Amino acid sequence: MNAIVTASRLAKELGPSCAEGGDRREGANPPVLLDVRWQLGGPPGRPGYEAGHIPGAVYVDLDTELAGPAGAAGRHPLPALDAFGTAMRRAGVSADRPVVAYDGGLGWAAARAWWMLRWAGHEDVRVLDGGLSAWTSEGHPLTTEVPAPDGGGFVPRPGGVPLLSADGAAALARSGVLLDARAGERYRGEVEPIDPVAGHIPGAVSAPTTENVTEDGRFRPAADLRERFASLGAGEDATVGVYCGSGVSAAHEVLALAVAGIPAALYVGSWSEWSSDPQRPVATGADPG
Repeated sequence: MNAIVTASRLAKELGPSCAEGGDRREGANPPVLLDVRWQLGGPPGRPGYEAGHIPGAVYVDLDTELAGPAGAAGRHPLPALDAFGTAMRRAGVSADRPVVAYDGGLGWAAARAWWMLRWAGHEDVRVLDGGLSAWTSEGHPLTTEVPAPDGGGFVPRPGGVPLLSADGAAALARSGVLLDARAGERYRGEVEPIDPVAGHIPGAVSAPTTENVTEDGRFRPAADLRERFASLGAGEDATVGVYCGSGVSAAHEVLALAVAGIPAALYVGSWSEWSSDPQRPVATGADPG
């Protein structure tokens, strides 16, 4: 099953009325659209959504609906299952209807929605490749009309994709391949603008997720991604996990791995959880350690 969808393909799936800026009910089982605009440190994504979004899209807030309250488990820990299920049903999500998530930036927030739904048992979720800019650059319309979708029937059933704990991430860094999706300077410990300690999980390999996309934010071809991950030790036969600062950009790397045909586990707590415990070891420099 594809993990991403092009803007042109999405327009066809949504049906002719959506292409003209109307509602999307004419398509045959068209996907539920989730607008997950979010940026680390703000501004909030809701105003951008209200200023113009893909027709039929429902806004989903990453901080409150795709994550729980920040704390010892990280800045974006897993949300309570009942709260997540309520948010998805409000958006019209059901198990028998496809879902497409998009955002207005690098695709990180949309990938978090993709990962959350896949982990919670939804089998048909994709991310709009290139996000909102890909949609508008092809001349597809936006609307300011906020839809009122019929309530969906989605019930989360965790375990659809693998999840790592802090201990599991530490073990995988030694027994398999643990990729660090943050910028290289954060991995090396040269800077740390957010979390209390600089550096990386010992044994982890630097693999910035920004290198998985082209300048316009679209994913590189699957063959190129496979070559890149293989060069990092994450070939098709490897056991692979990913972490980042708080489990958002790492979800984007897990998505890139899925595009390449390589399954990977996500350490949701990521560095924000790891670095909050002074008993956990920290490595610095370019070597995994």
